[in-house]
Amino acid sequence: MPMHGVEPNSFTISTAINACSELVQVRIGMELHARIESLGMQSDVVASTALVNMYGKANNVDAARKVFDGMAERNLYTWGTMICVYAQNACCNEALCLFKKFSMMMRPNHFILSSIVNACAGLGSFGPGRSAHAAVIRLGHDRNDVIAGGLIDMYAKCGSIDYSHVVFAQISAPTLIPYTSMIVSAARHGLSRLSFLLFDEMLDRGIRPNSITLLGILHACSHSGLSDAGLDFLKSMHRSYGISPGVKHYTCAIDMLGRAGRLEEALGLAGRIDFSAHDGLMLWSVLASAARMHGRLDVMAEAGARLAELEPIRDDVAGIYVAMSNAYFSAGEWDGAARVRKEMWRRGVRKVPGCSWIEVKDLVHVFYAGNMATCPRKEELVRLLRELEERIIEGIGYRSSLSRNVEFDDEGFGEEGIIVGIHSEILAMAFGILSFPKGSKIRIMKNLRICIPYLPGFGLSS
Repeated sequence: MPMHGVEPNSFTISTAINACSELVQVRIGMELHARIESLGMQSDVVASTALVNMYGKANNVDAARKVFDGMAERNLYTWGTMICVYAQNACCNEALCLFKKFSMMMRPNHFILSSIVNACAGLGSFGPGRSAHAAVIRLGHDRNDVIAGGLIDMYAKCGSIDYSHVVFAQISAPTLIPYTSMIVSAARHGLSRLSFLLFDEMLDRGIRPNSITLLGILHACSHSGLSDAGLDFLKSMHRSYGISPGVKHYTCAIDMLGRAGRLEEALGLAGRIDFSAHDGLMLWSVLASAARMHGRLDVMAEAGARLAELEPIRDDVAGIYVAMSNAYFSAGEWDGAARVRKEMWRRGVRKVPGCSWIEVKDLVHVFYAGNMATCPRKEELVRLLRELEERIIEGIGYRSSLSRNVEFDDEGFGEEGIIVGIHSEILAMAFGILSFPKGSKIRIMKNLRICIPYLPGFGLSS
């Protein structure tokens, strides 16, 4: 257009920016941004909203917010786009804060409410999630299938699968999205039978599954020990439903085989799959976790070698290195554990601190592994933990790992394991016992998997 002396207008340049968003062509999008500046179109709501969306899809949240803040005028779609950018880039607190500011000026539509429900799911925050659900009902969007699917997912991630089922049961004629969300949520909570029943019901109603639905069924097979049935299902996906298995389906199958102790089959399956570095990280991490569970250091070493070939992002690979070191440590292979720690140090890999959080009266309290200094009601927590330790000794007949555990210190990697103290989920549990009335349900969220030695403590303290 400029070559023929025709300058683009708002509609033309917004369309071009949207094309960049879909193709993730950030460089061209930035050139269009500069073009907007040179044409003096910064105040154009449509063009600026398109830029916010483009930067958001490129995971550049700061650039999106800079454009948003620089707008003299914003409409409903501008606010909704920025909230969605936050929600889709795991900036869930920021999404909720912006929504609160927006709600004082405008009425949200179903698009914005869906983003807020997803943000609450990302936080695992039950209180704000219920408030979002109330807003959905109040504004008449409770029959929207996308929002219903988001609510099902949100309640499940908050640990309230019963609420998920209530939302699903209130849908008179569920479509693919609510069915898929409920199937995946049930599988995540170990309710495999419910996942299978819903899947059969969906097929009976003539609703064809998508790849996510099938992934949920594989998860259900994995968590119910049905490894043979899961493998048969994997092989029949294309024939029965016209969907070829992707890397996530194969990763789930490897997890399923690993849980069943069939590590040779899992290793063979992993070696036959083509994947990107990011997908490979997930796949080999799953296999390494299974190898650690079953004490198979040979499979653990193979997974470590494959990860070294991928050269993934340093922060993403920390978990697998920690799992490898802990596996060697548990087997008494001190030299192996030391080699892994030295490799972490050489590559600049740092372990993400384990943390857990609990919501009390709409306030979120975060607890970090080994950090008693910043805990609220610290003295009461210490007394309660001692009491729980005594109850566990009486209940299971031996001393547990409740009060101390050998773990990496993320500030250094010495030759010996470093005692960093009690884990975060126990601190959160103790704070919940102190904060809630007797008999109340305590919901604890965690950024890592719960440590198996602590499961007896959770059972006996309930």
